[in-house]
Amino acid sequence: MKIIVLGSSAGGGFPQWNCNCRNCDGIRRGTINARARTQSSIAVSANGIDWVLINASPDILTQIRATPALQPARSGRDTGIAAVMLMDAQIDHVTGLLMLREGKTLPLYCTPSVWDDLTTGLPLVHVLSHYCGVQWHLLSANHTGMSSMQLPGVEGIRFTPLALKSKAPPYSPHREQPQPGDNIGLIIENMANGKKLFYAPGLGEIEPHVETAMHAADCVLVDGTLWTEDEMIEQGFSEKKSADMGHLPQSGKGGMIEVLDAVGTRRKILIHINNTNPILDEDSDERAILTQHGIEVAFDGMEITL
Repeated sequence: MKIIVLGSSAGGGFPQWNCNCRNCDGIRRGTINARARTQSSIAVSANGIDWVLINASPDILTQIRATPALQPARSGRDTGIAAVMLMDAQIDHVTGLLMLREGKTLPLYCTPSVWDDLTTGLPLVHVLSHYCGVQWHLLSANHTGMSSMQLPGVEGIRFTPLALKSKAPPYSPHREQPQPGDNIGLIIENMANGKKLFYAPGLGEIEPHVETAMHAADCVLVDGTLWTEDEMIEQGFSEKKSADMGHLPQSGKGGMIEVLDAVGTRRKILIHINNTNPILDEDSDERAILTQHGIEVAFDGMEITL
């Protein structure tokens, strides 16, 4: 099973178009050792031909151009994307659906709460009905891991959605009444050898079922948005703490570094990195700390084989 990181940044990408933080200014000027990144998304395949796109970021066209496997060119109009699966209804994970409008009907896998958001607060489904159209397939997310599924046309992979504590997007009708399935994690299993990836780009709390999934995985690809709890406040870009935005910071007691240390020797990778996070500077002290703990930082084009 192959996983390609199409985009590794949080919303806004890196550098963010209107941001002059140390990182964004530094990468533009060439004064820091860093790579540009698009907004987070991955693609998964067992045969290298049929791919599941997990999250459709606003940068999807750039990501497809950079990933030849997603454009196999078997006919006049073609794509390697066999289905799209959504982790949530956040704008940086769903608006790329609009960029896929020229193709055939999109097989779309998401939870009922995400589907509700895409038909009400952010009605992309209605817009797409005038173009390619969308065929909804139910993702049933719970805390038990008992809702595993295989996707038609996608051989050799089993997907298990897990409900995560989170808030729906600001435009959601149930923003203040969180529902199971507003945000999910995924166990993605290679059915040929049993190896598993745990994927959760938005992770604010390590619940018992999440901890179990992380310990059982051969690779964890998880939320690396912010380094500290008050990073955005200290830099003057927001009044919200990391927890307010549904993200577990890397540093501090109970932070992601401590969590991943407990996972053991399995491969550990951070994704969904915010443009303010000092780990984007590969020469930073914070990046060195991650290296000491055996934690990698995802980059666009990174390939993982399980």
